[in-house]
Amino acid sequence: MPEARDAAEVDEGTSSVNIVGGETAKAGDFPFIVSLSGYDGWHFCGGSLVNANTVITAAHCSTLPVEALHVRAGSLKWQSGGVQVGVSQIVVHENYSVPYFSANDVALWRLSTPIRTSSTISYVKLPSQGSDPAGGLSAVTAGWGYTMEGNGYLPDSLLKVSVPIVSRAPCQAAYKDDVVGPDMICAGLAAGGKDACQGDSGGPIVEVSTKTLLGLTSWGYGCARANAYGVYTNIGAIVSWINAHKW
Repeated sequence: MPEARDAAEVDEGTSSVNIVGGETAKAGDFPFIVSLSGYDGWHFCGGSLVNANTVITAAHCSTLPVEALHVRAGSLKWQSGGVQVGVSQIVVHENYSVPYFSANDVALWRLSTPIRTSSTISYVKLPSQGSDPAGGLSAVTAGWGYTMEGNGYLPDSLLKVSVPIVSRAPCQAAYKDDVVGPDMICAGLAAGGKDACQGDSGGPIVEVSTKTLLGLTSWGYGCARANAYGVYTNIGAIVSWINAHKW
């Protein structure tokens, strides 16, 4: 079965997809990335700042009540630094998991206090509606998720990994009965070894050259396995939805 890449099923809240085969991110690499935490303060998913009031993340990261949630921005550490604010409202895509598993895996979170730009914080760049990244495009994803499938440990500092976009045909062939729809994009290496993992869910995959948001970490078979690419929500398919629902 394919697995969502949040960390919800792990002890002490350390669920969500993590980066496998990556390296430590530097300040300024992902000034829009945020760490999402729940009741116990543990990171469980990633997200990106759309503007001062709105975070975009995966729908499957958005099941807790708003009073349990916190968003940390402007830090390479999920436990400390930057600014941390609460959440006042969540909008999950009305067609999440319709008509197939993890379809439209996206949600917007309204922040209880605005997060302004600073020397360490900026907002993510969205693509144009209908854009669809081509196979072979250089992309990079980041997060605080597991560094090895099933290891259950979250890294202290943000990690990143470069992965090429994979066209839908080979990705669909790899997943056989699980639909890889137009609302999804794939990335990774046929040989495996580089991928997002549990704890990275909802976090960004961006184009290397422009840092444009291409997708949100969504699901996959295990982490960094051969012929099992990472699957991401396709931002180009939902830009109009984002613009209609952001605050």
